[in-house]
Amino acid sequence: MSERIALIDYGAGNLRSVHNALMAAGAQAVDVAANASDVAAADRIVLPGVGAFGACMQALSALPGMVDALHDAAVEKKRPFLGICVGMQLMAERGEEHGTHDGLGWIAGTVKPMASVDPQLKIPHMGWNDVTPHGAPPLIERGEAYFLHGYHVALADPADSYAITDHGGPVTAAIGRDTMIGVQFHPEKSQGYGLDFLSRFLAWRP
Repeated sequence: MSERIALIDYGAGNLRSVHNALMAAGAQAVDVAANASDVAAADRIVLPGVGAFGACMQALSALPGMVDALHDAAVEKKRPFLGICVGMQLMAERGEEHGTHDGLGWIAGTVKPMASVDPQLKIPHMGWNDVTPHGAPPLIERGEAYFLHGYHVALADPADSYAITDHGGPVTAAIGRDTMIGVQFHPEKSQGYGLDFLSRFLAWRP
């Protein structure tokens, strides 16, 4: 029996691109999920995200029971969870984009604006860059991925960092704990590197 993968639809993600990338990476079926009941029935969960932290969190919270369903599935029942870009940032405690906003609070840290001491490096951080794993994190391999973001996760516990990239200094590229992982890069735009990463997520048995 094929696994049920819930791709969360809250109006703030590249749903079509992520859906197609998951299928190309080997998923048997991907359910676009906007209801808490869809999350409760899922074996794996993917939370995409583009845009501002506060607006994304507000849109996610506007779906009845969705935040509680995500917490129950990812934190309590420990089903494999993947956050992508702003979806990763929402895993943190709070974000400081256009004011301070609460996040899901699963990973201790704050989403802060990026700053570079090198005037040659533009913000937002856009384009291909190296992904450097920390220690032996699950799923993350060394390579190049596509990034597009102006904010980064400043972690409270370095153990929650799975990978970094460099843009005028170290920038968090992947975070996680237990059965959850988040990536700042876009797997759906990262060609072979991204598809390989998604394949590993689909096969992950944490």
